[in-house]
Amino acid sequence: MQFIFATMILFASLGVAAPERPKDMNSATDLYRFWYPTVSMEAFMEGLRKQGVQEGVNIFSAMPDAPLTKLTTDPNLPFVAAVVDLLQSAYAVEVPAGAFLGFINDHHQRWIMDLGLMGKDAGNGGKYVIIPSEYKEPIPPGSYVGKSATRKVLILVQAVPQPGQSLHAAQDSLEEIRIYPLTYSEPSKALTLVRYKGKKADMTAVKWEDNLQYWQKLAQVIQDESLPQKDQEMYDQLKTFGIQKNQIFKPNESAKIFLAAAAKEGKKQLLKTAFTSDRPDRVNWGDRRWEWVLLSTDPSWALEPEKDPGARDRYFVQSLGISAAQMKRDSGVGTLTWGAYTDGSGRAFDGSKSYKLSIPLPVPTEFFWSVSLYDSDTRSFLQNGTKKSSLRSLEELKETKGLKSIDVYFSPKAPLGKQKVWIKTIPGKKWFAYFRIFSPGKAAIEGPWKLGDILEMKSETIAKKSGRH
Repeated sequence: MQFIFATMILFASLGVAAPERPKDMNSATDLYRFWYPTVSMEAFMEGLRKQGVQEGVNIFSAMPDAPLTKLTTDPNLPFVAAVVDLLQSAYAVEVPAGAFLGFINDHHQRWIMDLGLMGKDAGNGGKYVIIPSEYKEPIPPGSYVGKSATRKVLILVQAVPQPGQSLHAAQDSLEEIRIYPLTYSEPSKALTLVRYKGKKADMTAVKWEDNLQYWQKLAQVIQDESLPQKDQEMYDQLKTFGIQKNQIFKPNESAKIFLAAAAKEGKKQLLKTAFTSDRPDRVNWGDRRWEWVLLSTDPSWALEPEKDPGARDRYFVQSLGISAAQMKRDSGVGTLTWGAYTDGSGRAFDGSKSYKLSIPLPVPTEFFWSVSLYDSDTRSFLQNGTKKSSLRSLEELKETKGLKSIDVYFSPKAPLGKQKVWIKTIPGKKWFAYFRIFSPGKAAIEGPWKLGDILEMKSETIAKKSGRH
């Protein structure tokens, strides 16, 4: 990714105004897009802090339906999350044997390693050690080692319930995971568990992403974090907009207006890439509207942004966190995720209308599948007042044995007798859908299994299903 500046302008810390020429705006929006995963990760870390989770002290535990605003939240599994600072110490993560899925990302949402079933222990349990790039101390033998280019890292692990086990029991099993600093001069102290207590929290950058706060939060991260050498060029370009280490970010009024406008334009470009892409490789089934959320199966695009900035932009404006296993389109451990951004006729979903999705059964999976609705404005669960934004094979759709297909409904009111297979939508709210298969079978990848389009239900059809004549 190459960005060329005609002149070095906008030293905001010096109070120099920014001319709003197209080239300057293009440079600012390019920087916005490059650093978006960093700001998004900071929003999640800040959300944890607001839940009383101290970095390097606590592990946060929550159920999948907890009212936390997170980007396209996985609705299926309970999880734990912790942030540790490698400037203080390298850290170990002990994952017990069992059905655990996890990953470690750095502050820029670059993948470090997968854990549990998706990781090198393959569900047999193991010790993972996270170290900073220049770490010289001894490492426990038999450990799986990952290096981070940033000080702070996010550790996130989910638990898959075993046959007959409830989601709450699966959450309890996450207490067996131990995270602790590798200290050789004194006994290590494991992080303590903090369970979600019902406090709502916005863990996304949505509140910052179209205004000056985006740049203010980025400036804060730049001050606090180590900067990977590979990002030096992009960091140098940030300096021209007044963001640099060891200097207070203090743009003048003209610069504030310019940067706020750049944030609005950057967000607009990201959302266009996410929701109205015309890339041919987004298509899985040529006669369906479902699209791959992850456009590339090569994990290097997440580590080296210049390789496929479009795939990177599309993913990170919708989601938080990345794993290598998640990118695979193979049968076995991993996740297939498709997004539906329009109905079968190519029209954006309207919260005031009624829709039906026919799902062929059985869905090819060794574990579970789900369909979820997300608010187009926040890219988070649709807040519909029912505490149900997903239909899951682990919960609501358990009883499908022997069926050849199942119909699910998305509308302001449930069709008669369909409450269990219905997600409420909100008039005036745009939405989109994800369909996920964890541990997919070959039929989901190679065929013949194929997901139906989400189709609008006409008023006469709704009347019949609702018992109205």
